[in-house]
Amino acid sequence: MEDRNDLQPTNLQELDIRSTPRDEMNLVQLDTFEYEYAGSEIWIDFEIPEFTAICPFSDFPDFATIRLSYVPNERCIELKSLKLYINSFRNVKIFHEHVVNVIRDDFVSACDPLKLEITGDFNVRGNIKTVVRTSYQKKTP
Repeated sequence: MEDRNDLQPTNLQELDIRSTPRDEMNLVQLDTFEYEYAGSEIWIDFEIPEFTAICPFSDFPDFATIRLSYVPNERCIELKSLKLYINSFRNVKIFHEHVVNVIRDDFVSACDPLKLEITGDFNVRGNIKTVVRTSYQKKTP
């Protein structure tokens, strides 16, 4: 009997599964503006119903609704740059599980929010619905 530790991951369909490397994604930069009420906690919610990326497994487009909520610190995200940033995923090969992490990291880098929640609600593919969530909270000194 084969030892389970000797089993290697398999790609039964023998497809060329490659996601776009992070440094080759060419995502549009997120612009920000000053939040004039720093210290006043508000939640800002965005719903982006037309997110599109490419599945690295099938090369077919993946569609999702991205929900993003954050509490600004000193900067807010400018909406047009957010739209262009999200649209720049259209030619990126990326797994559902990685989308929200990339968005979270870029968002935190751009505006340093106090709190951030992101949900990627992906359309059904092969009778399976995928919903991926991540959150971030700024550590206080």
